Amino acid sequence: MQEIFAGLPWWVKWIAVPVIALVVFGGLIVTVLGIVISLLFKALVFVALVGGLIYVVRKFTASSSSRNDW
Repeated sequence: MQEIFAGLPWWVKWIAVPVIALVVFGGLIVTVLGIVISLLFKALVFVALVGGLIYVVRKFTASSSSRNDW
């Protein structure tokens, strides 16, 4: 692989090749990033909802058990 890039200018290796790769695989990269971000957001919403549910259940359980003490 080094022999291929050996005689080429620096801008071909560091600018042209990455730009071509982004053009060719850009849609795939954007799709994968979208899926990952979507999954992370859904996991965050899930954790928040479960945490809220646990908080509400403990609050009502604690208040109902204190009423039973009377």
